[in-house]
Order: sequence, then C-alpha cells, then structure tokens
Amino acid sequence: MTAPVPTTTAADAAQTTGTTTDHHHTVHTLPVAPRRVGGPRHWWDWVLAADPGLGQLQAGWRSAISMVTALAVGYGMAHALGMPAMLGMMVGGMMGLMSAFAVAENTAPRLARAILWMPFPFSAVLPLSAMLRDDRPLELGVMGFGLALTFFLARFGTLYLLTGMMLFNSFLVGMMAGIPLNMCFKAFLVALAACAGVLAARLLLCYPMPREDLLRTQRAFVVEARRVADAAVEALDPDAGRDTAVKRMRRSLRRLNMTTVIIDGRLAQPEVAADPETAESLHRHLFDAELALQGIGQAVQQLTRLRMTPALRETVVIGLVIARGTPLGRAGALRPAAQLIQQEAAAVLAASPAPTTDEAEAAALADRVGVLLDSLAESLARWLALGWDAPSAGARVPFQPTVALEQNRPAGTGAVARRLSAAQNVTGWRRAIPYLRLPLHAGVAVAIVCPIADAIDPSRFYWGPIGVMITLFGTNTTHDRVRKFAHRMAGTVVGAVVGILLLHLIGPGHTYATLAVIVAGLTIGAWGMQRAYAIWVVGLVTALVQLYGLTTPYSGMDHLLFERLIDNGIGIAVATVCAALIFPVSGGRLVREAERGYAAAIEQLISQVAERWKDPEAPVRLRGAARGVDAAMFQIQGVARPLIKMPVGVRGPAGESRLALLTNATAHARALAASADVDIDLPPRLTARMEQITRLLTESLGAIDRRLAAGGAGAGDAPGEWVRIGPLVCDLQAALTAPSGPRADRLHAALRELAALDEAMAGYAEARGLRVTTATAYGRDAGQAPAPVGPTTPSWAKDTADGDARGTRPHGRG
Repeated sequence: MTAPVPTTTAADAAQTTGTTTDHHHTVHTLPVAPRRVGGPRHWWDWVLAADPGLGQLQAGWRSAISMVTALAVGYGMAHALGMPAMLGMMVGGMMGLMSAFAVAENTAPRLARAILWMPFPFSAVLPLSAMLRDDRPLELGVMGFGLALTFFLARFGTLYLLTGMMLFNSFLVGMMAGIPLNMCFKAFLVALAACAGVLAARLLLCYPMPREDLLRTQRAFVVEARRVADAAVEALDPDAGRDTAVKRMRRSLRRLNMTTVIIDGRLAQPEVAADPETAESLHRHLFDAELALQGIGQAVQQLTRLRMTPALRETVVIGLVIARGTPLGRAGALRPAAQLIQQEAAAVLAASPAPTTDEAEAAALADRVGVLLDSLAESLARWLALGWDAPSAGARVPFQPTVALEQNRPAGTGAVARRLSAAQNVTGWRRAIPYLRLPLHAGVAVAIVCPIADAIDPSRFYWGPIGVMITLFGTNTTHDRVRKFAHRMAGTVVGAVVGILLLHLIGPGHTYATLAVIVAGLTIGAWGMQRAYAIWVVGLVTALVQLYGLTTPYSGMDHLLFERLIDNGIGIAVATVCAALIFPVSGGRLVREAERGYAAAIEQLISQVAERWKDPEAPVRLRGAARGVDAAMFQIQGVARPLIKMPVGVRGPAGESRLALLTNATAHARALAASADVDIDLPPRLTARMEQITRLLTESLGAIDRRLAAGGAGAGDAPGEWVRIGPLVCDLQAALTAPSGPRADRLHAALRELAALDEAMAGYAEARGLRVTTATAYGRDAGQAPAPVGPTTPSWAKDTADGDARGTRPHGRG
C-alpha cells in the first residue's frame, strides 16, 4: 500500500498570497468594487445570493416591459391602420415576446441592431404563408423546412438564430391568424413600430448595465462569504446540529465558487472592467479571497470531528463571529481576531507538555484558521481598494477570459456538445454532419408529427411542431429531452388549472384584466425559466388560457387544453426519438469530451506553472488557468449528472468515483495556482528535477487525453500510462534544505499541492483504465541506487536585501 503523499489544503496555499501595499494611488474614474458592494447586511441580500447579477429578475422585468409596450403599440397601430385590434396585438405581442427572450445584448448598439432587424425576416414570410393557405400538404412541408432552417442558421451565430426564429414564427402567426395577403404590409408596419417601441422602452427602463451586473455579482460573493462564516459558527457550537451546519457550509462554499466563476465570466463581457489590468487585479484578489474562505471551511469541518478545549473552541467561534459581522470596508478588523485565535492555539500547545492527538491537531487547525483570516483580510482590502484607487502598478499580464457563461451561469452541456461536434475527425460527406444533425432531427420529426397533429385538430396542429422545436432547443442528451418532456407536461397541467381558475374569476368582457394576467404569466415564466423549465411552462399556459378564452367557449377549454397536451407530448416524444436515432451523440461521448477538456485545463495549468518557475518574467496567468479548471469542472458536472434516473446511464458508481476524484483535483489545482506564484532560482541539478516532474505530469495528462479520445476505459489499445511523481517530489523537497521563509514555504506548499494533484489524477486515470506506475528517483532507473545529492541552499532562499520584496511582489500572476 502506497504511503499517502503529504498535502496541503487550499488553506496552506492561500496563507502567503498577500502582497505589499502601496498607498500612492491615482483616482480611478470607473470603480470596480465600490463601497456599497461590501456594505452591511440588507434584507434583499438573499435575492442577490440566489440570483447572482439578478439575471433572472432582469429577464422577468424585460419580459414585462417588452410585452406591455408591444401590445400597446400593436393595439394603437391596428386602429391607425384600420386592422383588427386582435391581429395588431398578436403581431406586436410576437415582437415583444421574441425581443424579451431572444435578445439579451449588453450594449445599446447591439441591442438596437437585433431588435430592429426582427421585423424584416418576420414580414418576409407572411406573404408566403398567405399564398399557401389553400395547399395544406405544401403548407405543412414549408413549416417543417422552416424549422429545419432555423436550426441550421443557429450554427452561425445569434443574429442568424434570431433570423431563423422570426422566419418560423412568421409562418406560424400567418397560419394561426389567417393574415390575408393585402394586410401583410400593414403587419410589417405594426411589427416595425412595435420593435421601435420595445427598443425605446428597454433603453429607458431596461438599459443594459453589465458593470452593475458585475457589482451585484460581487455583492453575492460577500453574501455567500458571510453564509460560510454563519455555518462555521453554528458547526462549532456544541449545542447546534453539527451535520446540518456542515451541509450548509458545503452548500455555501459551492455557491461561493460558482459566484466567483461567474464574476470571471462577466469580466470577459464588453464594457465591464475599466481596463484589462484592473480586471486582472479584481480576478486575482477574489480568487485569493475565495481560496482563504475555502480553507477556513475545510479547517472548520475537520475541527468539528475533534475534541477541542472549551477555551480554544470559544476563541475560534468569537473570531468567526467577528469576521461574520465586520463590514467589508473595515476588513482590517479581522486581523485582531486572527491574532487572538493564533495566540490561543499557541497557548493550548504550551499549556501541556504532551497534548493529546486531538488537542494538537485542533490547535494546528485553529492556527490555520487564524492565518487564513489574516489572508482573507488582505485580499478583501485590496479588492475593495479597486473601487476608488487604481493600482500603482498594474498586473503584468492583462486579464484574458477563461470562463464562458450561458444564461448567466458557467457553460455546461452545450459547450461540450459544440466542442464535440466541431472536433470530429472525419472526412468526406460526414464533415457535414455537425451542420445537418439538428436540421435533420427537426425536419424528420416535423414530417412525422404534423400529419398526426393535423388529424387530431387541423386548426391547432401547430402545437405538435412547437413540441419538436422546444425539445431540440437547448438540449444535448436524451436525459435533457426526457426531463424537458416531464417539465412540459407537468407545467401544462398546472398552468391549465391556474389559467382556468383565473379565467372564471375574471369572467368575460374584462379585456384589461385579461391582458394583465397574460403579461404577468409571461413575466413570472421568464423569471423562473432559468430555475426550472416547468415554471416557464406554467406561466406560458396560464397566459395562453386567457388568450384562448377570448375566442373559445369556457365549456370547451378543458378539451382544448387536453389537445394541446397531447400534441405537445407527441412532438416532444418524436423529436426525442429522432435525436436518439439520427446521427446520435451518446452521453458517454459527451462525458469523455468533457473530461478531455478537464485534462487539457489541468495540462494548461501545469505548463504555466513550469513556465512561471523557469522564467519569472514569463507572461503567465496561474489563477486564470485554475479558473479554466473550475469552468471545465462545471462542464463535467453538467454532463455527468443525469437529469433523470435511467436504468443504464453514465452516472453509475464508477462515474461517482471519477467525479469525486476530479472534484478533489480541482481544489488542489486552485491551491497550486496560488502557491506556485513565486520567483525561484534553483541550481541546475534541482532545476532539472523540477522540469522532470512537470514533464512527467504533462505526459501523463497526454496519455489520459489519448485514452479518452480512443473511447475511455474500453480502449485497450490506446497507448500511454500514468506515472506517479510523488517520489520525485519527496526527493526534491528533501534536497531543498533552505532556511524557512515566505518564499521557501510557498514553494514547499506548491510541491505538496502538485503531488496531491498528481495523486488525485492518478486515481482518475486508473478508473479510466490506464496503467499506473510510480516514477523512480531522478537520474536512476528501477533498481539503481539513489543518485547522491547533497543538501543545497538555493540562491532564491538566501537572506538578501530584496528577498522579501521579491517574494511578495505586487505583480503576482493571475
């Protein structure tokens, strides 16, 4: 049995990431973290924590403003042009609906371009819809082609996707409303006026403010940090429920990590950060603050399992209470609390010449909490200082995006599916498969569904194709589609019940109350869409019931909604089957592609660490590379976690084990990024050893990539093996007999994290079927005697006048 590799947690790596302070700052006109971000607690903080950046609330508000404006403009234009009011409101409402859900640009020029473009593709198809009204087979065929075209155009960008959606919706509205040919131009004028009105309303009431979104997300970071402290205090309370508090703390730590990853994603958006150097400083300080909080959480979880002296427990709790209640603007107040904890930890060890194992370990963990509180104070103070002052010297490497966001969350399954489609190594006609897969799914599904839906009810057949469309949009696996089917069915039933109750409550003839319910339903649905698709369906069906009530007798509403449920269900089921049979992308391939992306992110981090140690002036971003590992982990979690429980799937015991190993590796990758950010100057012999360590780790990661590309654990012919580097790291640490100091301690911490990362990835490689071996000492083969290397005091560790300055240089790498 192999002896465990000595490791450090995120705590150890964070404790020396502070830098010296330079008080000669210049005024910064675009604050990144103004004082209000770190203000006292407010009753609305839970909203910011549940919705970082308020993306969901903004979606609801955007929907309300767009729909009210579009309906009002459509009604007014219908009267001005002599059109039926219902027709004008239908056209205007479609513009409002699509602008709310399909256009979410964060700059005014792009917002105007997208919204004002919508009437043109919409109006281009209306004459065709009017001309095909008497030819049912051709009409159904064109509808299928239009939906397939929409999915084809989606490959080329958001504006092309918007064009395809407007073409399909135009054909749908033309059939539903029966717009005659002589009214098509008037409908275009209504659509154009509605879009102009929606644009004006959104610029006035929903102006895109990406910098404000970033600030709200930073406030969510503060809220989650306080929740971590709350849970830590409760976990150390002997009279409280320890298990419940620990679960709360783990949940807050996960949310804290997601929030910081979202902040990195927002920093990549236009007009967010004042400049790349300031963005890099924000990224670096929040990374270090999160690392310290993660370390405190880990230490407290270990403390809950130990017997502590009452005085030490009380001191740690008091320090955490102070941390929890200290306003961010006075982060320096954390330092006395940190010193108090460290002093009590030292007193516990000094009071007993032979402390018990629990007492010694508890004292060490308490001391670590104190060190981390001090590090947290430093990081928070530097972060908040960005609100008013620019750094006297910017980061050496400007910020570069490593995190992609989808719907204000780290990208998940979609990013993996797109990468898999783009990376297929095929020739000939199969190169067209990534472009034709979704259009073929849509076209074949509509060809099957339309005749069935038309036979059920020719006037409402479009519910079937709509079921096809909603199934294929935003889903990448069978699990996704089946879950969407369940949400659609459940949401339709609940929305029908709520809608019918409101319909009877309002009664006939109350137009304004009916419109208010329609707008409210769509607004609530838009707010809840990112939380659960069923919430959107409930709001949508509630709104549609009010719309149907204007033309359908109340007594026939139950039958109408049952038909809608059946048609939607048929469309979803057929689309799911088509996607599973026509050029399918299996869940296993998605999992392997996500894990390949993770291995590539780890390899990028290791190569940057090697470059950082080889050349102190190299333009590397260690923390940015670690954020790339975080982003890759979110993708693995999104793919490997099935949305429904299946008899056979990708999330069995082996999948759980791999996920746990990669989660552990991610924590060590973060700690490595912070601790490895140190200048070193080793003798040639030790430099060769360090280069061998990073080279072997990189080669092992390459072996994982080849194995995953060949098909995972079943690919017996895939070359390569994983070589554990633990013995090489131990040998190198033994040779580094320099006096203790900040830079020496950080290098030792970095080497321990490197060994721990290697151990976690070795376990993952073994789970994936690679042969795992252990490296022999430097300069000898198996069975040879160790090469003699005397104790060395490297030049970087010698006491020099500039030693401390170099060890805590303010230009740390991101």
